[in-house]
Amino acid sequence: MMRIPYDSVISLLRTEKASDLLPLNKYLFLVNKKANKFQIKAAVEQIYKVKVDKVNTAVVSGKTKRVRYKTGKTSDWKKALVTLKEGHKIEVT
Repeated sequence: MMRIPYDSVISLLRTEKASDLLPLNKYLFLVNKKANKFQIKAAVEQIYKVKVDKVNTAVVSGKTKRVRYKTGKTSDWKKALVTLKEGHKIEVT
């Protein structure tokens, strides 16, 4: 069981797709693969002092990469799309 909020939520994703979601009051987070929606919601509320309306999660498969003659694979990771309640927002600088 993850008790520290930073065990569940690793970082706020700052990508072009994530920037397009900001006007809709939605934020993308890189989260621990073992964290569930309830843990992610509690962690975001505790870290950023906001109220979360909804959490959607997805596991992103790692890509196959090649270095010289060897092939490898990047790690799988999990992302969370967090929708905040009306009137709440996270300051993204």
